[in-house]
Amino acid sequence: LTAAKTELSRAAGVTHSRPFACDLIKVVSSRARAGSRGVVSEPEDKSAARLDKWLWAVRIFKARSLATSACRAGSVTVNDLVAKPGRDVHAGETIRVQLGLIMRTLTVVAVPRSRVGAKLVPTYCHDLTPPAEFEKAKAHHVQQLLAREKGSGRPTKRDRRLMGDLFGS
Repeated sequence: LTAAKTELSRAAGVTHSRPFACDLIKVVSSRARAGSRGVVSEPEDKSAARLDKWLWAVRIFKARSLATSACRAGSVTVNDLVAKPGRDVHAGETIRVQLGLIMRTLTVVAVPRSRVGAKLVPTYCHDLTPPAEFEKAKAHHVQQLLAREKGSGRPTKRDRRLMGDLFGS
C-alpha cells in the first residue's frame, strides 16, 4: 500500500515524503479524465442505442423529448412489441412509429453516434413505409384545405386562388 501511495505521489509531482489525501485525489481524477483503463467504463455493445435517441438521431422526431413522449404513449413498436424509450435498438430490428395519420416502418441499419444530417439518414435506417400511407396523409391535407365551416359564406378571392393552385386550374 505504501509503494502505491509513493508511486501516486510521484505521478502527481509531490515533493514531500508523505502524500496527502488531496494529492491522491488529484492523481485519480486526472487519470479518469485521461481515460485510463478501469476508471472510465464504456458501453460494451457500441452497435446499440436507446430507442428515443435513435429516433431523434435519424430525424424521425425533431426533439428527443418528442421521441420519448411517443414511446411512452405507445406509438412506437419494435418487432411488433410496444417499446419503452430506454430500450436498446440493434441493427436489423424493425421499428414502427405512428406519426399523426402515417404509420412509418423503418429497419435499423446502424446506430449513429449523434444526430445525423438528412443526407446521411439512409445509411442508418431503411424506410419500408408503403406509399399508400403518404397518400393517405396527402388526401387528409387536401380535405382540410377544402373544408369550410357551415355558414362562412362563399369563398374569398384568396380562397379561390388557393383552390385553383391546388387543382391546377
